This record gives sequence, C-alpha cells and structure tokens, in this order.
Amino acid sequence: MERPIRILIVEDNVIIADDMQSMLEEIGYEIVDNVIVYEQAVEVLKTQQVDLVLIDIILASDKTGIDLGKHIRENYDIPFIFVTSNSDRATVENAKMVKPNGYLVKPFEQQDLFTSIEIALSNFTYGTGEEKNNAMPTEDDVPMSNSVLKDSIFVKKQHLYYRIQFGDIQFIKADNVYLEVNTVDKKFLVRSPLKDYLEKLPKHKFYRAHKSYIVNVDHIDAINSKDIMINNNLIPISKDFKEFIISAMNS
Repeated sequence: MERPIRILIVEDNVIIADDMQSMLEEIGYEIVDNVIVYEQAVEVLKTQQVDLVLIDIILASDKTGIDLGKHIRENYDIPFIFVTSNSDRATVENAKMVKPNGYLVKPFEQQDLFTSIEIALSNFTYGTGEEKNNAMPTEDDVPMSNSVLKDSIFVKKQHLYYRIQFGDIQFIKADNVYLEVNTVDKKFLVRSPLKDYLEKLPKHKFYRAHKSYIVNVDHIDAINSKDIMINNNLIPISKDFKEFIISAMNS
C-alpha cells in the first residue's frame, strides 16, 4: 500500500496554520486536520491516522506544545516537529526533554518545512517505542499508523513519501550518496549510508550481502558461487554471505 504522508498541524495562529497547510499540500502531503489547542490535537490523534505532527510550542490553551509532545511520546509511535518562534535557551532545553524529531524556527520557507519533515521521517524508526501504560493496546485503542507502520518504512519519490511494506522490498543498492530501494515494480532513491539504512530494517529478513547491497532473503530466487538472483537481477555476494546462505539452506 502506498499513500502520501498524513500530517496534523497544531498551531494557534490561524494565518500561519493556513499558510503551512498550503505549503504542505502544494508539496503533496495530506493534512489530516489543522487545530489550535492541545485538547483538539489529542482528539484527532485518538480518532485519525496520523503519520507526523507539526506542533507550535505556545498554544491557545493551558497546556503547551511541549505537553502535547510528551503525550505523543507516551502514547504513540509517530514523529513530531516543534514549529515555533521561540529559540531561547530555556525553551529549547524544555523542548529537548520530550525528544522532538525536529525544531523549526519561524519564519521559514517551504523548503525549510519540507527538509525538516524529510529528515524527521528519514531518521525515525517506527514500531520501536516501549509499551504504554503497562497494558496491551487493543485495535480500538490505537490509531492504524501505530500498528501498520511496524511493518513498513517511508521512502521518497518525486517529493512524496510513500509507505512501503518491508516484505515488498527485494534489495537495496548503494550508488554514491544514494540508495536505490527496489521493490517488485518500483525503484526509490534514498539519501542514506547503507549501514544506517540496514539498522531500520528487520534483522531476520535483511542482510548485507555485499559492500554495496542489502537483500531481503525471502526474495532470493537462485545462488551460485559469486551471485544471487532476485527478480532476474544478479547481485554480487561476499564469501561470508554465501556461507551464511548455504548454511541456512542446509539447516
């Protein structure tokens, strides 16, 4: 399943909020909602599928954007970015306590907003949060993104981020500063070191087969002394990976 990123905007200045929404929609993101207070944001998170939240630190309510950041960290497995006019040391130190995935100071340009979102999504690994409230969440309690994204990763294509199921990724090839992520019928370019990207993927499925390749072992069609074949693509393999695959086949 592929779809645009769904973003919640929490900003009490309606002019700035509308401007942000226009910027984001022009890029191709989908805006779930545009709210001004903590309580509205909590309700949207409870009832809607949200992939990322943009939060003003000062809100038109007793609770601040930092309170909302804490609420997200404790209850959801999604990234959020503080978007604020406040860049003083005290505000930054308070914001750091809830570990935001970005901090964007107003005023900003469309490219600044896009870059902040891109970096936040690229660095965020879904599905690694600790269990909350000492209880097993039920399907009714948790937004769809919390469960679905544990089996997925976001990759960019033509200024949109698409959610790709891990199982659909066949292999990843390093090409200078970019990675080429190959699925059954598509290719995506990602700017990341191969080693760092491997850490985002399930360890029991994805292995570094060569200095320039990561492969999904479920998609290996054939093997010889120097290569493996995935979807008619010959991929070179290291001696260690060859021994690992042969051992796994014989076990």
